[in-house]
Amino acid sequence: MSGAFLAANIATTGAFLAATLSEAQPTPAVKKPATIAQRKENQQDRIAQGVKSGQLTAGETAKLEKKEAAVNGETRTDRAANGGTLTAAEKKQVNRQQNRLSGQIYADKHNAVVQ
Repeated sequence: MSGAFLAANIATTGAFLAATLSEAQPTPAVKKPATIAQRKENQQDRIAQGVKSGQLTAGETAKLEKKEAAVNGETRTDRAANGGTLTAAEKKQVNRQQNRLSGQIYADKHNAVVQ
């Protein structure tokens, strides 16, 4: 290979790599945490799926629904007391309650008791 050909090939390859690397790469989507309403809906869907598949008994379903209604009622009360919004502490508390309920849904769906 001649020196001029090699230099031209390196320059072309370098220009190609520079153009490729400088193109805007799509950034991976940052997954936002689910809102209280989204989690509420997801948990209702999980309960409904458990009933449909027979993984949740009528008693388990009633207990889960009652607990979810209590969390939802508390959230409504807190929002009403604060002009329609939740304080950071209230959001944290609701999140903990939803986490507990989520674990209970999982445990009830995966125990040996079936409908």
